[in-house]
Amino acid sequence: MLADSSYLQFTPDLRICRLLNGMWQVSGAHGTINPQAALRDMVAYHDAGFTTWDLADHYGPAEDFIGAFRRQMRAERGAEAVADIQAFTKWVPRPGKITRKQVEQAVDVSLRRMDAQALDLLQFHWWEYRDPGYIDALNFLGELRDAGKIRYLALTNFDTERLRLITEKGIRVVSNQAQYSLIDRRPEVQMTAYCREHGIGLLSYGALCGGLISERYLGQPEPRGYALATASLQKYKRMVDAWGGWALFQSLLRVLKQIADKYGVTLSNVAVRYVLDRPMVAGVIIGARLGLAEHRDDNQRVFGFVLDADDHALINGVLDQSRDLFKVIGDCGDEYRN
Repeated sequence: MLADSSYLQFTPDLRICRLLNGMWQVSGAHGTINPQAALRDMVAYHDAGFTTWDLADHYGPAEDFIGAFRRQMRAERGAEAVADIQAFTKWVPRPGKITRKQVEQAVDVSLRRMDAQALDLLQFHWWEYRDPGYIDALNFLGELRDAGKIRYLALTNFDTERLRLITEKGIRVVSNQAQYSLIDRRPEVQMTAYCREHGIGLLSYGALCGGLISERYLGQPEPRGYALATASLQKYKRMVDAWGGWALFQSLLRVLKQIADKYGVTLSNVAVRYVLDRPMVAGVIIGARLGLAEHRDDNQRVFGFVLDADDHALINGVLDQSRDLFKVIGDCGDEYRN
């Protein structure tokens, strides 16, 4: 099991693992998933202490996997075992007029698929800010939270301006999910300060840039075309290009490897530790390729060391040479709307 420092009292009644198992990888864009193998891996993740899952209504069978996982745990270990599972889903509706009935139907589908009496955390995403329907949707979600169908309400990929607007309208959210990594530090420009002021946590994704921040790519030529075999690799290679390109990225990997060797860990561990230590970051989402590959033992090492001032100086020596992605792309989530 993981050390106590691996967990966070996220809300008064939700204690989460600070490394969340990301389920985007079962959405269909990362290869075929065998359901039986996936369930075996889910049990293994849970038994290793990785008890918190991040998913969405549109991540293929992700919600169904959570439901099957809960039923299996309940059957084999009793109802108390299910209480130790935290499953954070998302609702991503199409823009347009939103009705309470539509919202409640969507929540009911997730409850049924996930075999839950209440959703632990519902993270809401909206594609088009010019369409004010997201305020209606959040108000209806707040009503469902107050009625007991949702325990906590959160956001995903909202920018600081809209987070402020939502908060000022009295809509209570406990977190915002945002891309945050050594490559993409946009949350530090505006988002972190606002979240600190209002007690809103950040759930970060992309800390490993889809696997690019790993020993596998250290000293390797720039991958192109078919070498970028998953949706994650394609997405984050574009981020690396915008950030500073492959040569600078190799400089970053070399520095991370130097620090990793100092602590007897992997360079991926160093990259994740960096993000975990940033202000207001409640947790980092690490993709879990269920039934295909697992990195549980490696991920455990993230909690066994702390970066010191010398480490940060080495990292900053590379980061200072990169482009400012806030100026290139905009605030958190703007890459999905520009």
